[in-house]
Amino acid sequence: MKLLISNDDGIFATGIRTLANTLASKGHEVTVVCPDRERSATGHGITMHRPIRAEQVSSIYRDSIAAWACSGTPADCVKLALDALLDHPPDCVISGINHGANLGNDVLYSGTVSAAMEGLLEDIPSLAVSLASFTHAEFQPAADYVCQLVPQLTQLDQPLLLNLNIPAIAKTNIKGVTLARLGVRRYRDLFEKRVDPRGKTYYWLAGEVLEESDNDVPRSLPNSLSPEQNTNFMTQFITDAKAIQAGYITVTPLHYDLTAYHDLTKLQGHLPGLIPTKQD
Repeated sequence: MKLLISNDDGIFATGIRTLANTLASKGHEVTVVCPDRERSATGHGITMHRPIRAEQVSSIYRDSIAAWACSGTPADCVKLALDALLDHPPDCVISGINHGANLGNDVLYSGTVSAAMEGLLEDIPSLAVSLASFTHAEFQPAADYVCQLVPQLTQLDQPLLLNLNIPAIAKTNIKGVTLARLGVRRYRDLFEKRVDPRGKTYYWLAGEVLEESDNDVPRSLPNSLSPEQNTNFMTQFITDAKAIQAGYITVTPLHYDLTAYHDLTKLQGHLPGLIPTKQD
């Protein structure tokens, strides 16, 4: 398979090198296009007001891998690869392996997920892969699982973006793989006020993750389900954060359509009150 790999940790990150080299060793045609430095938490930002530069990189990947370091964001990297650097579209876009989890509402900020989402926007099956730790550095179990999963992606009825999180434990201790819904991760955002050497004030974000609450429920469940079915749905699919804590690899399908379909009908009845008509 032809695979495009990107990330938000940069061209020299251990996670992407482990993933790219492992996939290439299995006979896949691998191209790496990723930021030239860490671009974590950039979301789906793209570069519009300055040029994007890309340089080929050698020596840090297997000889069969074409690797490019890009001055842009993770989303830039995938867009550039698909529109300018690759002769043919890849069979799959993979982002990662990220050093740190991308669970729950983290996906809204994640450069890792955004790079994979750029693939889905072009109807290409995509994976976002994260190791759920900032300190644990054993990426091989995650790379091995991606090798198993990639051939299955083209067998799906339609292209999907699958968000994978791998627990930071020994491979023998991983309990298995489970489908999971996004949880709600809450942060205590702390802005440290500092003063630079020239006496100017600046702020440094130092957020702290809080465990998700059992009361955090989806705001828009499938509108085809009854209240009882909604309860069963939530019971059947554990949140990704809780599944990771239990020692499972989590697989969560994501989509770029953020429409809260269940709320469209509800909102329709309130629309006249929310948007008053113009008075003559």
